[in-house]
Amino acid sequence: MNFTKMHGIGNDYVYIDCFTENVDHPETLSPILSDRHKGIGGDGIILIKPSSRADCEMDIYNADGSRAKMCGNGIRCVAKYAYDHGIAHKKTITIDTQSGIKTVTVTTDEDDRVQTVTVDMGEPILNPRDIPARFDDEQVIHKPISVGGALSRVTCVSMGNPHCVCFVPDLDGLNLSDIGPSFENHDCFPEGVNTEWIHVVDDGQINMRVWERGSGETKACGTGACASVVACVLNGLTARNVTVHLLGGDLAIEWRESDNHVYMTGPADEVFTGTIAIGRFGAQSV
Repeated sequence: MNFTKMHGIGNDYVYIDCFTENVDHPETLSPILSDRHKGIGGDGIILIKPSSRADCEMDIYNADGSRAKMCGNGIRCVAKYAYDHGIAHKKTITIDTQSGIKTVTVTTDEDDRVQTVTVDMGEPILNPRDIPARFDDEQVIHKPISVGGALSRVTCVSMGNPHCVCFVPDLDGLNLSDIGPSFENHDCFPEGVNTEWIHVVDDGQINMRVWERGSGETKACGTGACASVVACVLNGLTARNVTVHLLGGDLAIEWRESDNHVYMTGPADEVFTGTIAIGRFGAQSV
């Protein structure tokens, strides 16, 4: 099977072009390919598939084999692959996801290769029933919950997948491998949750670390960056146009008042291509 390794500011996936390849059991294949010692290595796999209602479809499986609805860094890479490899060689591309059709705009270099991508991520979802999160309020803004025996205040947002945002004075001292699973599997979040810890630098900059459900701590999370800026605005901590500094790099996020949509701009990089003999893992298993 042919594959392409890509990343968006360090959030790396194994991409499979299902216009030419066939994957019968992606939930089994993803943990195999994502293994950084015995496989290719990545935060999961993303299938780029034909779509009857968009230029292509993005289908995401986390490193543990669970299916994800949306990935902000992943969709930028799908847009780059679609443009650079001729699936949709145009500056505005539509991509079908488990969270609906997203429209992206690509910016290219002098060699006509995609460098940055702007994604219309749509409107943030704030009603806890739709996130989903088990709170009685109409919105969950700076609400206290007990996590692992400690009190945390959370702001909950969905950007097609659930996010729980916490504001902290320092990110360096956080041990996410200890506290991340406690948030991910908390009773307040029936489908699990991605959790972001945010240090506000000023009204136009924030620092962020993230624990993603099904993958653990990652270098970056695009939907998490979007959710974090929405949370910052809801808490009165920043303006609506913010640079988010993540471990893997920076994203520009804007929550526009004019249409209530969140827009994300950032790079997408193709690292290498290759082939893997998946038959050695058992043909029927993948």
